[in-house]
Amino acid sequence: MKYRVLLIGNNRGVIKEFFTYMDYDFESLSSSEHYDDIMRHIKYVQPNVIVYCLLQEKPDDIKRFINIASREPASRIPLVIIGDAADCSEFLSMASELNPLVLQKPISSQNIAEAITGMLRKKDLKEQYDLKTDMEAPDTSIEEPAEEETSEQKKHILIVDDDSRMLRLLKSYLSERYELAMAINGSVALKFLETKDTDLVLLDYEMPTENGAAVLEKIRANDRTKDLPVVFLTGVTEKNKIQEVLALKPQGYLLKPIDMNKLSSTIKGILG
Repeated sequence: MKYRVLLIGNNRGVIKEFFTYMDYDFESLSSSEHYDDIMRHIKYVQPNVIVYCLLQEKPDDIKRFINIASREPASRIPLVIIGDAADCSEFLSMASELNPLVLQKPISSQNIAEAITGMLRKKDLKEQYDLKTDMEAPDTSIEEPAEEETSEQKKHILIVDDDSRMLRLLKSYLSERYELAMAINGSVALKFLETKDTDLVLLDYEMPTENGAAVLEKIRANDRTKDLPVVFLTGVTEKNKIQEVLALKPQGYLLKPIDMNKLSSTIKGILG
């Protein structure tokens, strides 16, 4: 899967390099520096990194960008700046707290791609390790007795996806309304289900080694989990492929990028 790069800034030459010479490495999209335009790209494209391509940016433009980059959800996205020594120094003097990856020109397209890809892969590995640790760590917390029992306990959802960015996105959206567990592959999910209960599984259809179809087959073959509701998350859009997904008789399927309103209504339709 290619990383999605959101490109902004005056340096059209660097932006062109991404589209021309780094197409193999990235899915590149460009945006103006207007607040609404950047936020729309973040919402609908969900970029993995924002790259500010500097070329004699005006101080007011940099200040406006700092305001955007400091806010949610932009503040959660890694930032890279590319420019000559003067432009990079001016940006850092105004926005050092953003802690961007600095790539100073002259620098080749290959070195740009390697630096950004290396940063994002390192981030992915850390998130996957953290998620795996969360799944495997015993619960040692001690809860104080509640003064008054709530009338309705939160439903529990197990989210299974090999993309740590998707896990983080779904956790952010669902954690206030549901109890969540996350698994970075099918094996971890099946191990979880051996001893723990859940009310619903959100299952990535396309995963390496053991895909969603194989995981669902094992869930259905186990008496403990055979009636467990499962909703596929899939990037498959071809009609024949969708028919293959539906032939497995999940309780639902959602196309990526996930429409959060559809996700919410699907979960409510199953869990009530």
